[in-house]
Amino acid sequence: MNRALTRISHEILESNKGAENLVLIGIETRGVPLAIKIAEKIKMIENVKVPVEKVNITYYRDDLVKKSENPIRGETHLEVDISNKKVILVDDVIFTGRTVRAAMDAIMDLGRPSCIQLATLIDRGHRELPIRPDYIGKNIPTAKTEIVHVRVKYADKVNQVVLETVNK
Repeated sequence: MNRALTRISHEILESNKGAENLVLIGIETRGVPLAIKIAEKIKMIENVKVPVEKVNITYYRDDLVKKSENPIRGETHLEVDISNKKVILVDDVIFTGRTVRAAMDAIMDLGRPSCIQLATLIDRGHRELPIRPDYIGKNIPTAKTEIVHVRVKYADKVNQVVLETVNK
């Protein structure tokens, strides 16, 4: 995980010609600590502190009704103005692309960045929307009956990626 985040950090800097005008936005829950780690690595590499924000996509999900009749609607408030900034959206796993779509909708409601790029630790395939990450830590081809769990110290007390088969 550490090596993948280091590589992603270098790729972000190379692609954007440095850290100027970057803002990292982690998708709650596990995208946030990953964004923090990337910011720490960028600080070590470039000696520039990149702001880290978080986005709660609950309100923007297209499956709210399916999950609960009275879903908890999260709110996102950014401390940094993202207008004309290069936003790097960070998540743990990309699967169908629906979470990323919801996060982009939330971000666009909060400002008008010059661009939105996507960094994800794991790409497991099976996209339903035409969304692809700009920066990928690891491609892990999976079956639809499998789940990829990313565990991070911040939330889970351990850094690990686990592939689990689900009986359906």
